[in-house]
Amino acid sequence: MKKYYLGLLIMSVSTLQSQKFPDLKTPIAEKQDHVREIHGDKVNDPYYWMIDYFKKGKDSTKVVDYLKAENMYWQGMMKDTEPFRDKLFQEMKARIKEKDESVPTFKNGYYYYTRTETGKQYFKYCRKKGNLNAPEEIILDVDQLAEGHSYYSATGFSISPDNTKIIYGVDDVSRRQYKLFLKDLSTGKTTDLGIKNTGGDATWANDNKTIYYTENNPVTLLSEKIKRHTLGTDPAKDVVVYEEKDKSNYIGVGKSKNEKFIMIYSSATTSSEVRYLDANTPNDIFKVFQPRMKNVLYDVTPLEDKFLITTNKDALNFKVMETPLDKTGVENWKDFIPHRKDVLMEGISEFKNYLVFSERQNGLSQLVIYDRKTGKKEFLKFDEPVYTVSPSGNPEYNTDNFRFGYTSLITPSSQYEQDLKTGKRALLKQQEVLGGYDKKNYISERLFATAKDGTKIPISIVYKKGFKKDGNSPVLLYAYGSYGNSMNATFSSTRLSLLDRGFAFAIAHIRGGQEMGRQWYEDGKMMKKKNTFTDFIDAGEYLVKEKYTSPKHLYAQGGSAGGLLMGAIANMSPGLWNGVISQVPFVDVVNTMLDESIPLTTNEYDEWGNPNNKEAYFYMKSYSPYENIEKKSYPNILVTTGLHDSQVQYFEPAKWVAKLRDMKTDKNVLLLKTDMDYGHGGASGRFDYLKDLALVYAFMFKLEGINQ
Repeated sequence: MKKYYLGLLIMSVSTLQSQKFPDLKTPIAEKQDHVREIHGDKVNDPYYWMIDYFKKGKDSTKVVDYLKAENMYWQGMMKDTEPFRDKLFQEMKARIKEKDESVPTFKNGYYYYTRTETGKQYFKYCRKKGNLNAPEEIILDVDQLAEGHSYYSATGFSISPDNTKIIYGVDDVSRRQYKLFLKDLSTGKTTDLGIKNTGGDATWANDNKTIYYTENNPVTLLSEKIKRHTLGTDPAKDVVVYEEKDKSNYIGVGKSKNEKFIMIYSSATTSSEVRYLDANTPNDIFKVFQPRMKNVLYDVTPLEDKFLITTNKDALNFKVMETPLDKTGVENWKDFIPHRKDVLMEGISEFKNYLVFSERQNGLSQLVIYDRKTGKKEFLKFDEPVYTVSPSGNPEYNTDNFRFGYTSLITPSSQYEQDLKTGKRALLKQQEVLGGYDKKNYISERLFATAKDGTKIPISIVYKKGFKKDGNSPVLLYAYGSYGNSMNATFSSTRLSLLDRGFAFAIAHIRGGQEMGRQWYEDGKMMKKKNTFTDFIDAGEYLVKEKYTSPKHLYAQGGSAGGLLMGAIANMSPGLWNGVISQVPFVDVVNTMLDESIPLTTNEYDEWGNPNNKEAYFYMKSYSPYENIEKKSYPNILVTTGLHDSQVQYFEPAKWVAKLRDMKTDKNVLLLKTDMDYGHGGASGRFDYLKDLALVYAFMFKLEGINQ
């Protein structure tokens, strides 16, 4: 297929002018008085009625009509970019290898892999018995299953221990509520198990007929129960083996890698608890590994001779402890890998003869091989200044081969296999960028901005050679900054459409993530949440000071909790950005956290605080984007959401945009795009999301005067 623009010379945007948007009448949302009163504080919320579609209230139709009016408005405002957006879509799609195949993964006698076909949106899940020359067996043809659905997600593929059956989950609404299906791999017959509102996956006991699954509340979407189902029985009679009473906890069930234990996990942000059961005796009662301890998280890794525990007990950055198989209480735990102040322990990949520890030091991920017989450690080394490395595809316990993924801002995703015994490493597959890609034409850097309190904020940045640091080049700054989720530097073939047109792309590794250790997260949550926002602003100001860009050419992007970040920085420092892209944004913090009927609200108390607490309420109110809109100028803003979003409900961005329209004093562009078919993650097909990305790029390009 034809490849566009990879050889394009870097443009000087200083001579370009922003293209004009048409003078269209903006949608005006109706106001209805709705007073919130708590802690002696009265607040009128004139757009509260927009919750009615979610609540099935009297104004449901009016809500949909308003969202449609906003859709018509953004389409009119961006009408002239349609040909360019189509070109961007085709350009990005042309870089993707349509007919492709994943690296086969060996488990229990079979090689498993997925493959995609030209022109198809989804994939086929396949296997071969014994060796890669064996005949292919298509286990699931997701392309075929998705026919007739505007959204289709198949997940949680779980093969029975005897290799004869698969259970998988299907969501065709985009609410992340999955129905479970069983397919008999010997006959090809598929059965709807009649089990719905699940997390999407099932865990097999070793008898090949008993499964465990997580059941969610159909309204709040909270994971509430772990159930046991026996194939061939009525799901209405499924046994509840664990019920979560604390609404701040997430729960789940899984199987140990050595196939010996079924594990139930219950975890909030600050504490966790594990239950376990011999996988050979599925009807027994689960045992508590160690009762929940205040402010202590722990995760369990079963080996054949002991349990390993990754925990933050007396260890801010986590450490690894060990305990006998028959003595799991905390009084028996002993240090295995002691706590280190400068290293965050993130996880363990266990094998019969080796362990591989996933760690993070100085903001970079690292892998450490540990020989279980000798205790010798080996660090895997890499050359680039900014990169990401992580375990990838290691389901087999009895092997000395370890697979890991490697990528950077300029290196396409690569999968390696290393012989843990000899140290020999082989590249199994690297993402192919069609049309030609040469990493030598791009430069990545690691920068450090200084926050107002003196903290050094890492910034990862990439641009094409020829990028001028004269203050006139455009930069897109991205961040998330919540839940301890670290934003890793990874390659994106679609991003080339930005870089090849003169943009630099940067990631601000702000507090609220965990890039610089657990304290980095602690300093960006709850009553320290504002550090997240000021860190991002400080990163933007640093890029301006160092002449990477200027406020006329600086753009900000974030989604979900990162969308909250976008709303906050637009309020706090509106003059720093020419454009802000806020995707599925969590911008109505106080109202959402006060309403326990809204999905996942109670799970979030340890992250944001509980506004029923007076101190937490007023702190939240002081930064919540919706609460802090003022009569002043705002940057150009593009907001996206999904009507069926289960994570951040559509009414948060809708209310935010309506209030911004009413209050802002500028003539900058404000667009709200609501996808009426999808939810939090957008389109399910592997190409459809590119259309949304093309819109985001076209929005910035239009503001920069770039039209080809």
